[in-house]
Amino acid sequence: MLARIRQMVIKEFIQVFRDRSSLFLLLATPIIQLLILGYATTFEVRHVSTAVLDLDNSSESRDLIARFGASRYFDIRAWVSDRRQISELITRGDATVALHINAGFGSHLRKGETAPLQVILDGTNSNIALVALGYVNQITSDFARDYQNKFQQRTSPLLLKQMPTVVLERRPMFNEDMQSRWNFIPGVIGILALIQVLMLTAFAVVREREIGTLEQVMVTPIRRWEFILGKTLPFFVIGFADGALIAIVGTAWFRIPFRGSLGVLSLGLVLFLLCVLSVGLFISTVSKTQGQALISAFFFNDPAIIFSGFAFPMTSIPPILRWISYLDPLLYFEVVLRSVYLKGVGLNVLWPQMLAMAVFAPIMFTISVFRFHKSID
Repeated sequence: MLARIRQMVIKEFIQVFRDRSSLFLLLATPIIQLLILGYATTFEVRHVSTAVLDLDNSSESRDLIARFGASRYFDIRAWVSDRRQISELITRGDATVALHINAGFGSHLRKGETAPLQVILDGTNSNIALVALGYVNQITSDFARDYQNKFQQRTSPLLLKQMPTVVLERRPMFNEDMQSRWNFIPGVIGILALIQVLMLTAFAVVREREIGTLEQVMVTPIRRWEFILGKTLPFFVIGFADGALIAIVGTAWFRIPFRGSLGVLSLGLVLFLLCVLSVGLFISTVSKTQGQALISAFFFNDPAIIFSGFAFPMTSIPPILRWISYLDPLLYFEVVLRSVYLKGVGLNVLWPQMLAMAVFAPIMFTISVFRFHKSID
């Protein structure tokens, strides 16, 4: 039994290492993808192109506009004199945000009255629009608070000292500077491991069928589970090496803090790879061609990433789809990655996620073994 499995493993490694260019891509591609995604994937919105229509041209309006110009979130690209120009700029994509300040803005503030500020947004990308609107609210709130304090200081300084105030004291835990990269890089590790291992495994049995070597395996005394095990062990080793390499490069290059245990992270990676291998084998056993395997792998990859909580909070997903997400092993591995990296927690906290992956993997492996038939039909 062990001799048959060993020969299968040797055959798979020879096939992988035979093509040195493919081997280079196998190791270099995840690193390149990590660097690209690490720099490109972020929820922060900066340098939003902004247009300004200032019909008041008072010291107050200029002060407010100067705050937007000094912010790292907005770049004032155009000063317009007519509202119709705002529509043209947004339509052409030259501006995402436009500030419209009506005449009398400063006089309203000096009288202690409410001064309206209109913000026009390009809603074609709702995410950028919502984030930019949040930045607008923050800047205008700071401006209004500072102006109100100065106004009360001039009119009734004694009353200002007696006015009750609430001061927000922000204290983020585990990510003090609120850097989105600290959240994304551990998540990217899981996604790249998923894509790499799933694609390799999905072609395992299909390739044997297309090149005709499955016929040679058919006449051997090897059992189904021995064949499956011999096909998956090399990909497990490659996947673990790739996952470790991606984690090391991501941690060192982007300086992501690692506060947990290597043992807990390694256990989570092992369980996750077993889950991905089982899914890849299932795809390989139900596909007749490599094209079908490729399409099926993409069909699994995209929902797995969406339901993993990598980019979208799970609370925003409809309840019926949230139940489906519990069948996604990447969902549990993402929790393990971020918790180990940033929180430094151990198995006493992460055991539900580990248990879910430990249950998922053998079930899918069993289904894959029974799905495999030693035939070319």
